[in-house]
Amino acid sequence: MYKNSPLKKIRYDRSWPWKMAWRDSRKSRGKLLLFIASISLGIAALVGITSFRENLMDEIDGQAKNLLGADVSVRGKAELPDSLFFQMSRLSKDESNEVYFASMVRFPSTDGTRLVQIRALEGNYPYYGDIETKPPRAAQDFRIAQKALVDEKLMLQFGVQLGDSVKVGNISFKIVGKIQKIPGQSDVGSSVAPVVYIPLKYLDETGLIQKGSIINYITYFQFHPDIDTTNVFEESRDILEQAGYDVDNVEDRKAQTGRAFRDLSSFLELIAFAALLLGCLGVSSSIYVYIKSKVQIVAVLRCMGMQAKEAINIYLIQVGFFGLIGASIGCLLGVVIHLYLPEIAKSFIPFDIQPTIYWPCIIAGLVIGVVTSILFGLLSLIGLRKVSPLSAIRFGYESLKLKLDRPFFTIIGSILIFMYLIMFWQLKDALDALINISILLTALALLYALAHGLNALLKKLLPKQVGFVWRQGISNLYRPNNQTVILVTTLGLSTAFLAMLYFMQGLLVDRVSISGKNERPNTILFDIQTDQKEAIRTLTEEYDLPVLQEVPVVTMRLLEINNQTRDQADADSTVDLPKWAFNREYRVTYRDTLISSETISQGTWQGKLKNPNDSIFVSISDGYAENLGLNIGDQLLFNVQGALIKTYIGSFREVDWRRVQTNFLVLFPTGVLEQAPQFHVLITRINQNDVSARYQQAIVRQHPSVSIIDLELILKTLEDLLSKVAFVIQFMALFSIGTGFIVMISAIVLSKFQRMRENILLRTMGASKAQLWKIIAAEYFFLGGLGALAGLFLAVVFTSLLGYFIFEFTYVPDFLEIMGFFFGITVLTVCIGLLNSRTIVRQSPLTVLRNEN
Repeated sequence: MYKNSPLKKIRYDRSWPWKMAWRDSRKSRGKLLLFIASISLGIAALVGITSFRENLMDEIDGQAKNLLGADVSVRGKAELPDSLFFQMSRLSKDESNEVYFASMVRFPSTDGTRLVQIRALEGNYPYYGDIETKPPRAAQDFRIAQKALVDEKLMLQFGVQLGDSVKVGNISFKIVGKIQKIPGQSDVGSSVAPVVYIPLKYLDETGLIQKGSIINYITYFQFHPDIDTTNVFEESRDILEQAGYDVDNVEDRKAQTGRAFRDLSSFLELIAFAALLLGCLGVSSSIYVYIKSKVQIVAVLRCMGMQAKEAINIYLIQVGFFGLIGASIGCLLGVVIHLYLPEIAKSFIPFDIQPTIYWPCIIAGLVIGVVTSILFGLLSLIGLRKVSPLSAIRFGYESLKLKLDRPFFTIIGSILIFMYLIMFWQLKDALDALINISILLTALALLYALAHGLNALLKKLLPKQVGFVWRQGISNLYRPNNQTVILVTTLGLSTAFLAMLYFMQGLLVDRVSISGKNERPNTILFDIQTDQKEAIRTLTEEYDLPVLQEVPVVTMRLLEINNQTRDQADADSTVDLPKWAFNREYRVTYRDTLISSETISQGTWQGKLKNPNDSIFVSISDGYAENLGLNIGDQLLFNVQGALIKTYIGSFREVDWRRVQTNFLVLFPTGVLEQAPQFHVLITRINQNDVSARYQQAIVRQHPSVSIIDLELILKTLEDLLSKVAFVIQFMALFSIGTGFIVMISAIVLSKFQRMRENILLRTMGASKAQLWKIIAAEYFFLGGLGALAGLFLAVVFTSLLGYFIFEFTYVPDFLEIMGFFFGITVLTVCIGLLNSRTIVRQSPLTVLRNEN
């Protein structure tokens, strides 16, 4: 029958489907441009962030020695004894010593005071990398005389110049250099704790090292490069750690730095994955509506004898080709993002990054873009199998139908597996990948269910007396070929993501800044010696400042838990106690009453020891008890600077660590520690900046060993830090938001063609342009409102869960913020819908029909 017909050529000419795909796409490329944009932004975020991560980890590997500045560092609360020093010095060719602590300094030239980190250095440290200064030689010159290096930002803040002096304790140092970069310290770190370097040999003369002062000692070692120290180092390390010292080598520093930035990059990668997921949703909805408009073309081809799979191949070629274009554009954008990310994140990175193009990431982006387009496109394309030749003459009668059969579930399974592989490629952890993709898919499923539920609820609650315009607009949400659920889901996911970021950012900033507001304490004095206590109190009262709290602090170490030492606990496989429980130095206090940030959660608080022979019952924080697996009645043996004190756990306390209070892990009753060596903390509130400056200057002049924490300054620094973090997050979130925005536009633009006939009929029946505008506005008002409502519900739920389980605070929704988001998203949807529908309303029905056909 078809021996001499063109059909034989169509069926066996392998190039014909490609030609047909090209010709058919010429009238539809405008619609497919939005599909390309959806893929582009998702792939751009994915390639950009993944390239940044790989670049960052490579830099950490390459600069690990520069981050530590030595082969090994040994840190403790006391100087390294000769016997322990020998454990490392026998392996090294050079050693350096550093003592660091927080202290006030004063700049006599401007009379400015500031809490800084004093670093007293002796030796040739750093052995790898440099202390970068202006002028460069200052990093070496300051070590041999009574000179100092001062953080450059600190000098700018107080108007200090090279050649001026800085007073540290009792003596002054000439400033010979501006510190620009320190091994292992980022710009943010220098803002929070600016550094002043002085030579170690002058430290005793400052008078700042007193009994009870919080001092840290570090010894740096440079090993012989030609000696294998692996086994001996591990043996020496165990000895030092058992003595209570922290030992870090290059691999440790590499792991610590990598872990910190891996958490940041993992979070950003989740943002990128969300952008890709939104892009996939856009591909699915766009292709579904696009293929619907091709049903008649497929039916005509079927009349000519073409098989369904051959018709599918035509549109599969289109999807794959445009997916490749979108992925290519996305990869180019990703490279631009990767080149820009180090610049906006440099404040958090303790070294310079030279951006490098990572071709494996680019190739992976191309593959992911094309495969994603094909898989999500197939969800719609398999519906073409059921298109019969009869549809060619039954215009509008037969539509694209998705059947839940084996091919459909095979494609769904393939999509889930591919999404999991993408997540695994990003996170490098099978379980984390499974958890994260499950959370994202659960959010998507929840939104889809909410969209269905809200849609059904709206239909059920629609009053019968509602006017024609509103009834017609709402009815469009349920008519055949509607995209209501897809639109609401897409819009809801974009809204949820944006709102959750906004809520979390606001909560974190408020959580920090609220501590310094109103009548809360904002100034803390610490390292007050017992003989200075009355003088500090008197000076504070002379400035008409309230003494809100005055707290003694005693340092001690934990020797035994339930008669088990650290070694015994390590040898006992039934006991799981962390090493830090015995290694750390505890700072505790004593009092007879609880303060406002504490409540007893279990047991009984005994605030006073009535008889010296009675058992001592202490109170510990419930978080500390949980980490160590402690119970009421357990025995704790403390070494209080040589004196052994046996105690029992009498109660657990719930402590609000966010409050500006002197909170402690362990609380003793009065009558036990009064005679122990101790220092004191005084907390006050200063409402005027000039009073604060004069008070701090008086303290530093009269008591240079006392340190002052100006919480207003700290809060401002932290808010600046949070704003920088928020900017990085928002910058990457823009890709998810932008993708959601494009997907929303795509779905609205494509749904226009489904509404065209209804509007033509209304115009033919006499509906005015004004009525059509109102009907369209009503439809998109409810679409936007439903999507915003679903997304905001999800944002509130996830913000509450993150707040409770991760950040440990209770999120209370702000009604005004939620309403702002609701109306903003709704108005945006209405505007896009009206803008998109202007051609339908303005043109005559006959013109629209001719253009459609």
